[in-house]
Amino acid sequence: MIPEIGYFSLVLAMGLSLLLCIFPLWGAYTGNLRLMRTAPSLAVGQCLLVLFSFGVLIYITLADDFTVAYVAHHSSSTLPWYYKVTSTWGGHEGAILLWLVMQASWTALVAMMSKSLPWVLRARVLGVLGFLGVGFMLYTLWMSSPFERLLPYYPVEGRDLNPLLQDPGMIIHPPLLYMGYVGLSVSFSFAIAALLTGKLDNTWAKWSRPWTMAAWGFLTLGITIGSWWAYSELGWGGWWFWDPVENASLMPWLVATALLHSLAITEKRGVFKSWTVLLAIAAFSLCLLGTFIVRSGIIVSVHAFATDPDRGLFILSFLALVVGGSLALYGLRVSQVYSEGRYKLVSREVGLWVNNIFLVVATLIVLLGTLLPMIHKELGLGSISIGVPFFNQMFAILIVPFAILMGIAPMLRWKQNKLPPLAKKWAAIFVATIVITSAWLFSSFDDISTLTYLATALAVWICIATVVDLVEKVSVHPSTAQGLKRLGMSYWAMVLGHVGIAFVIASVTLTSAYSVERSVVMTKGETATLNEYEYRFEGVNEIRGPNYGGHAGEVTVFKDGEYVTLLHAEKRLYDVGMQFMTEAAIDDGFYRDLYLALGESMGNGAWSLRIYHKPYVRWMWLGGILISLAGFIVLADKRYRRRKQPSVEHA
Repeated sequence: MIPEIGYFSLVLAMGLSLLLCIFPLWGAYTGNLRLMRTAPSLAVGQCLLVLFSFGVLIYITLADDFTVAYVAHHSSSTLPWYYKVTSTWGGHEGAILLWLVMQASWTALVAMMSKSLPWVLRARVLGVLGFLGVGFMLYTLWMSSPFERLLPYYPVEGRDLNPLLQDPGMIIHPPLLYMGYVGLSVSFSFAIAALLTGKLDNTWAKWSRPWTMAAWGFLTLGITIGSWWAYSELGWGGWWFWDPVENASLMPWLVATALLHSLAITEKRGVFKSWTVLLAIAAFSLCLLGTFIVRSGIIVSVHAFATDPDRGLFILSFLALVVGGSLALYGLRVSQVYSEGRYKLVSREVGLWVNNIFLVVATLIVLLGTLLPMIHKELGLGSISIGVPFFNQMFAILIVPFAILMGIAPMLRWKQNKLPPLAKKWAAIFVATIVITSAWLFSSFDDISTLTYLATALAVWICIATVVDLVEKVSVHPSTAQGLKRLGMSYWAMVLGHVGIAFVIASVTLTSAYSVERSVVMTKGETATLNEYEYRFEGVNEIRGPNYGGHAGEVTVFKDGEYVTLLHAEKRLYDVGMQFMTEAAIDDGFYRDLYLALGESMGNGAWSLRIYHKPYVRWMWLGGILISLAGFIVLADKRYRRRKQPSVEHA
């Protein structure tokens, strides 16, 4: 009975979402304020019902109710409780319900925190969000319900959660990623509402910006934790594989990054309005495309969920409806959009716009590399492979002008600048970059390639340029404290974001160039050397976990005869699914990671092991955290705090 209550709660939420889609939009069209005022209550109501339904799924999972197909397929009685909760989004149906939770929550937040918006704009934003909610609720109820029963015949034990997902990273990675995905629907809804209203002024850009920043921050953090999960859990010593599912999250992130900068220009200068709207449409459309890639069954990936073509067809149809409808509306309204500001070639507007172009080109490259093999195969033309070398080469070309502009753009003023003073400043930064990069690399590594030097210099360039700009802005005030106080949250967000990008560039460059690995076969007491570290194999012990058994290899690490750490790598065999999993041992540090993976038994007490030395790999995730923080601190900006609801006349 309890699963049926969860399903019925979704049915009621579907009804409220349908009303949310109809009443506010019709009220805005006819000028009926009473209908527009129903939007917040409907938004909050459908959110509570969806949360209740998700709570039911968690309850029946914790209760090991294997009469429910989803619980039987993705959980087991031996699974620890926290992984039972994780299993509620570890399969396709539960993941879609989690998407609904995020969709309903964002909608309710917009309803409660946008009280200072004009009623017409507010009603249309919530109406569009209601339409999106209807689409995903219909998909859940019709094709992906997690409450289907197996009665009268059901298993006495579940199949267990995929061992790959039994990791702390997967407890928080999918919710954060979905918060980012679905959060971009708010930006999309603001853009569509502005097009429907016919007023693409600064108001919609101003109120869309904090929601976009928050969604972008969650998406950044989700991608960062996903990268860390791939590094620590898969046992391959890698952190990014250009997998189609990884690309599915990268594409909306790239466009959302461009959207953030474009929103800032539109809000402050009243230019690039049509471009900003197009980016908002593209960002959420790529989220839907990513959902189709993951859940259509057209790819094989450790990240992919569904293999049902009918589900993929539904998502593809919904994607076509959303994208086609929004682009048609854009085509009808774009001729009415006019830019207000004027600017010269050497200006911040142009600098940000050019960086936008680089981000969009990068997105198109990822889109091409991801979809072309699928399309080629579906057309019956055979299989083609677009692998890591293609993506690495194309991004290596784009990152140079992109990083240079990242250092230059913050120093530019709006409208126009005089080039000679800027050129002198940039020349000084260039010299400092060469000195610091040379000192860093030549003191740390023996063999330095031209590409490694150039990429590292780009990271240093961004950091120095950011610091110089910060010092200049602070120094114009009588005191340092006063200067720091005058800097707004948006500026600090820019500083964190740019420094975070610099950390990521440096980490990717140095880890790719100087990571070394060695595969060895060792018996107890034998040693192996990698770089300046000596690894002594201490043997293998049997282990027993809550739902797995296996072996754990222990390796003591020394450097110059001094003890460094004891690495404990595991080879697990899970009881229910009888699947093997490698749990790598990692000794992390600010400048390097020591990474050990236990392989197979070779007989006579010998085991195969893989040893990795990875310099500066932690900087990648530190950079990701800094970038995500940039998305959140903007929310503290006083410009986005609630003000009094405008009168009916201004609605």
